[in-house]
Amino acid sequence: MISAQKDHRSIVSAIALGTVGGTLFYVLNLPLPWMLGAIIVTLIGTLAKWNLTGPEKARPYVVAVIGVMLGSGFKPDTFDQLGQWAVSLVGLVVCVAASAFLVQEYLHRFGGQSRVTAIFSAMPGGVVEMVEAGRAEGGDEKAIILAHVWRIILVIAAIAVWFRFVLGFEVDGTIPMSSNPTGPMDLLVLGVCAVLGSALGLGLRLPAPTFIGPMVLSAAAHMTGLTYSSPPLALVIAAQIVLGVIVGCRFKGSQTGDVFHALKLAVVSTAIMMAVAVSLAWAVHLITGHSPAQLLLAYAPGGLNEMSIVSLAIQADVAFVATHHLFRIVALLALAGTVLARLAKAINAASKDTS
Repeated sequence: MISAQKDHRSIVSAIALGTVGGTLFYVLNLPLPWMLGAIIVTLIGTLAKWNLTGPEKARPYVVAVIGVMLGSGFKPDTFDQLGQWAVSLVGLVVCVAASAFLVQEYLHRFGGQSRVTAIFSAMPGGVVEMVEAGRAEGGDEKAIILAHVWRIILVIAAIAVWFRFVLGFEVDGTIPMSSNPTGPMDLLVLGVCAVLGSALGLGLRLPAPTFIGPMVLSAAAHMTGLTYSSPPLALVIAAQIVLGVIVGCRFKGSQTGDVFHALKLAVVSTAIMMAVAVSLAWAVHLITGHSPAQLLLAYAPGGLNEMSIVSLAIQADVAFVATHHLFRIVALLALAGTVLARLAKAINAASKDTS
């Protein structure tokens, strides 16, 4: 009972701190304030050994809210140009393969990681799956976790700053919300999208099920005219704060030295990934005419939730960005337990033969 009360207090403390961080970033007019502010301030508190615990059990609910919000960015003509996305999807495959190869070479040759750890640390997506597969093949679990968490944070920060201060977009994570009022019937439709979408996502074993399921149903509802409204702004802000707190608290239990060593490696790794993404985005732009900003969001090695939020904020094609990230995640999930696992086994066998 006492332990449960302590956990409850540490969760409340983490959310309160994340709210302070989000509010501070908002007041300072910084990009993605509610999510990024919550991440940074909670991360600082976690590294300072404050009694903070991320509300991990709340994650399915908050990502469902974000999924429903992003679904509101779909329009009846969203998929009219689906066939024209083939070239950009091929570009995405090249982007993932090139960045993963370069980053694992860097982590192995200059970061001191074993080849197996470097491979699973370098994959831009599927955090849980990469950690589990890497651990099963003898990789350093903590190093893989830190590599992925830092990658997500750095990409979110880099994308938010670039789009806000370089390109001049209002990247606050809450616009453009629908101008239509959200009445009781709209709330019912959106609530059904969240609940039923989550259930379908889990039942169909989709990647990120409580995000993809609600987003798909919300998109269908908006494309068919069942509703033209978005979730209440306060709910969207609260969801981003909680998601940011969860990410910031994932450093709990890590040694400060390990965390900052991983950060140094992640800065270079993320720079490599972003350089590849920018190059491929520009090349595909020249071939297809798609917006370079939209392609960069589609190719950025960040989280599906976060990149989709930025795409909504800058009025890019949410479906385009979300589809590319979903394609990347599905491909990497398929590789994690098959191709990458076999590659790791071959590396381990070769190292034993030479020892």
